[in-house]
Amino acid sequence: MYHERFKGTHYESGFLWGKRLREHGKQILEQVPFPISEERIRYAVKCRPYYEKWYPEALEEIRGIADGQGTEAGKLEAVLLSMYGIMPENRCSCLAFRQGGHVILARNSDFLTETEKLNMNCIFRLDGAYHFQGNTTAFVEMEDGVNEYGFAVGLTSVYPSCLGCGLNAGMLLRYGLERCRTVKDFVNALRQLPVATSQTFTAVDRTGTAAVIECNVERTEVCYADQEHMFVSAVNAFNLDGMKRYRTEGMDDWEAQRRYETMQSAFVHNKSGAEEAVPFAMDVMRGRYGFICQYDRRTGKDTVWSAIYDVGAGKLWRCEGNPSRKAYKEDGRFGFLEQTSVQGKEQNL
Repeated sequence: MYHERFKGTHYESGFLWGKRLREHGKQILEQVPFPISEERIRYAVKCRPYYEKWYPEALEEIRGIADGQGTEAGKLEAVLLSMYGIMPENRCSCLAFRQGGHVILARNSDFLTETEKLNMNCIFRLDGAYHFQGNTTAFVEMEDGVNEYGFAVGLTSVYPSCLGCGLNAGMLLRYGLERCRTVKDFVNALRQLPVATSQTFTAVDRTGTAAVIECNVERTEVCYADQEHMFVSAVNAFNLDGMKRYRTEGMDDWEAQRRYETMQSAFVHNKSGAEEAVPFAMDVMRGRYGFICQYDRRTGKDTVWSAIYDVGAGKLWRCEGNPSRKAYKEDGRFGFLEQTSVQGKEQNL
């Protein structure tokens, strides 16, 4: 997993990164694991006006990368704006809960082993945006992360039964990290933004709120963890009653239902106290409560990283590989704002 830091404007950060890659002989478009088809190009062109209106910073960053690489921004847009709609395989699991003072989001990123060396962990400190740390199998878009206000969110992709034009899953998640301080902020944003793809978002914040959001171009449904439902979880299928009609059958979802049942049953058997909340989350994502990451790498698929965010304690851990075989390590590089600093930071943005 590469580790990168970005600062300045969106354009400047993209330009410097693209230029640095070019100077080291790396061209992004040569490493894309799928064809940049006419279908992708046409779809990206249709989506572009929505980014211009709702999230122009993303286009500025893409333009910066293209200029730094010496390539066409349109081709990078075709790659990035079409993701999750016209998509490669991408299967993940998310879990969120509150236990004592711990407010935890756990996420396994399941993807193709051929691209795992290109995965990135990024720290963004960009002008006019909340600072955040995130992980991605691509670039610009993010798949899980936490910002300086203690808002953490992770996604799982869902095969689309209906596809619109607008922002895709990874761009929506990054939008949330840059602009939202709480789960409520993010839910409100999703109800306003043009959602193009089908996905779930599992999110937590410092207020102790944990929720799973299932959404597509037509509908958004939210389930909050509460006294009756002590946790929320998500895989690569819709499970909330209002979204079940959008399920697609016969797709290879990398045993999504089995992974979902593992997370559900883990809480039935969870006898740990508050002080063991983080080890419990790690054990679930390691597969110690059932199938969740035990892929056969010979098939070309695996869990390529796992992330644990405890926003209650202001800490995060990451396993750069399959957590059943590799260890989690705490990452102390990213600083959360102190509660007393939040108001002043907000006034300056």
